[in-house]
Amino acid sequence: MVKRSLRASPAGIQRAKRAFALKGWTQDNLSAEVNLKTRQPIWRLFTGQPVDRQIFMEICQVLDLDWREIAKDPPAGFLDPGESLKPHPLTVDELVMKLRSQHRDTIQHQCGILQLLDISHPVNIDDIYVDVNILEAVANQQWLEVTDLNNLAPTEFDRVGLGHVNSPQTPGVEAVNIHGKLRVLGKPGVGKTTFLQYLAVQCNNGEFAPEQVPIFIVLREFAEACRHQNGFSLFNTIHQSLITAGLANPAQLETLLNEGRMLVLMDGMDEVPNQDITAVIREIRAFSDKYHRNQFVVSCRTAAQKLALRGFTDVEIAPFSESQITTFVQKWFVALGKTATPQGQAKAAEFVEKLDLPENWQFRQLVVTPLFLHLACWVFQGEGQFPSKRTAFYKQGLDLLLGKWDETKGVERDDVYRGFLLPQKMRLLSQLAAVTFEQGQYFFEQRTIEHYIEDYLQNLPGARLEPEELQLESEAMLKAIEAQHGLLIERARGVFSFSYLAFQEYLTARKIVATHNLNALEQALGGLVDHITDPHWHEVFLLTAAMLRSADSLVQLMKQEIDALVAQDPHLQDFLMWASQKSQTIPAEPKLATTRAFYLALARSPHTADQFALASTLDQGIVLDAALENLLLKFAIDHSQNFAFANACSEALNNILVMVLDAGFYKSLQQLKDQLPASHQGQERLQSWWQDNYPVWVEQLKGSIAQYRNIHHPWQFSPEQEQVLKRYYDANQLLVDCLNSNCEVTASIRQEIEATLLLPQKELEDREWQAN
Repeated sequence: MVKRSLRASPAGIQRAKRAFALKGWTQDNLSAEVNLKTRQPIWRLFTGQPVDRQIFMEICQVLDLDWREIAKDPPAGFLDPGESLKPHPLTVDELVMKLRSQHRDTIQHQCGILQLLDISHPVNIDDIYVDVNILEAVANQQWLEVTDLNNLAPTEFDRVGLGHVNSPQTPGVEAVNIHGKLRVLGKPGVGKTTFLQYLAVQCNNGEFAPEQVPIFIVLREFAEACRHQNGFSLFNTIHQSLITAGLANPAQLETLLNEGRMLVLMDGMDEVPNQDITAVIREIRAFSDKYHRNQFVVSCRTAAQKLALRGFTDVEIAPFSESQITTFVQKWFVALGKTATPQGQAKAAEFVEKLDLPENWQFRQLVVTPLFLHLACWVFQGEGQFPSKRTAFYKQGLDLLLGKWDETKGVERDDVYRGFLLPQKMRLLSQLAAVTFEQGQYFFEQRTIEHYIEDYLQNLPGARLEPEELQLESEAMLKAIEAQHGLLIERARGVFSFSYLAFQEYLTARKIVATHNLNALEQALGGLVDHITDPHWHEVFLLTAAMLRSADSLVQLMKQEIDALVAQDPHLQDFLMWASQKSQTIPAEPKLATTRAFYLALARSPHTADQFALASTLDQGIVLDAALENLLLKFAIDHSQNFAFANACSEALNNILVMVLDAGFYKSLQQLKDQLPASHQGQERLQSWWQDNYPVWVEQLKGSIAQYRNIHHPWQFSPEQEQVLKRYYDANQLLVDCLNSNCEVTASIRQEIEATLLLPQKELEDREWQAN
């Protein structure tokens, strides 16, 4: 059998390099002359590695060399490119070489360029493609319990059903090498089509399956063409695509198929109209069974995997890892950022750095797929940051999934939505999101979500469906939402969720805001505020505030609910009163509310307050109080046997004394410091004094600090009060986050809320009385 690849001999390499040098070209120039998309075959020839035979011969021809003199052990009797053929039948290898050469431009045109969303020019696939990984365990074939899933933290939500970090993953090309018949599943925008195009281009360039002829078939176009021809035939379709490459005789195609010399890539099984899908699947099964020695790869959305293909192994494209996200971003800003390479790399680094910030974890949920990562890069390129109002980004994402993505690809889906237009689809999805989120159902059983769909349909104007019709309609709608838009997906067998928690949160907020009646809106906002201490609702509050035309009512209701959390506990009210009075002894900068927040935190968590003081203010009183609390915190551990600790106390008091302005306090601290034995008095005396006087000395220090600085009081909160304080503090932080989220709030209401944050009930009532 004639070799399918050639390698240069050591002497041939030297001759080739001399000829190359005489041309005065770069490897890029030589690649262009041979019509290659990559320099790798040039490099392989110059390093003595195997090169696709046809490419090897063409490189030699361009360099004015006889390929037989360059090759190591050249096959006898093989023709040069362009040499007139003798009238004998081509061998299979010769036929493959001929077709690969003459079909190359077609594949390159069909698969080598991408048209990205909202980008006005085509992009070379090599400039943007990132190697994908494959999950061999398909998510919705797992058995998982709904109750276990609903206990996940929000940040863990999106990892379920998308391939946990511990799930085995295989590089995409390796998976194709392992399985002769492979069906690649994935959510919308995860890169299924691009992966198949990449395989075609790699085969075209001899980097993958160099002994096969690549064929790329868009299945919806195949179905449409065959419908007009009154017959579904992959054989005829492949033959037609190769006629221009010189394959006029169908018998030659039969030979190639029987020898297993075709790489057949079929894209978009889920995009085939319902009227054709049965015939298309039947033809794929029959064709792949008959010509089983060839390589077959089919792509399909995960939701449509029930369209079974006998003999095919189902795998799923894994979400992007952090390293894949970084690689994609770097390529995007260099290839599409409209800047020079260094500036593009700098922009990419800035994107990745900001993406890693804690406040952007919702964006990290979405950008694990190329579609949303591209959208995020596009927005970042225009604005220089992630949108401060995430609502706009989420709306763009939903618009993509609800139609724009299919529209961009020219896909028409079967209508099973009872004629729903986009606003009606949004209302349905908002209703489903709100009712499930209200119940704490981030994951739900199939029949549960179908019941919710039935409830929605029953309340439509003029709805007159019998129970059986209603059930069938709800089942069909769930399948459509999953298969067409990927907004609801099957995470495990019979267990569904929204594809992204961010979309469930956004749609829940949208349901609240879309209430047109003023009384109903107030009621909806009141229902939202009932969840103010539930961390799962944090994002819904922020999204609702951002979407409301006026967020005055919402922030006022939040303030009332927050104050009510501690209103009935006298001990907590005393605590707030102390913080208020203490904050009034500090100058106006920072704001009183900020100072109150500091002292509340200081009393409950000195370490946190200390960091806050050092980072957020230059007021000497606040820094002094933080330093004193930090010192007293060290006495929480008994150091009576550690006499060396006396030296640390002396040094700490020296640092504190320079900040003390009050003469009485200074004198008190100096006296306490003077009681400590000097370090030169000897270890025995120091140890004796420390053991005898340590407890009394510490209590004197605490008393002096409490007297002069009014801090470090023994509040002794119960565990229940600690929990209430945490909820109270977190809810106030949420209110501040809403005010800082670019929401529309009247200036007077904003000022009043900011001025009264963390105040005790008595001072709130006094302010209200003064205002009236």
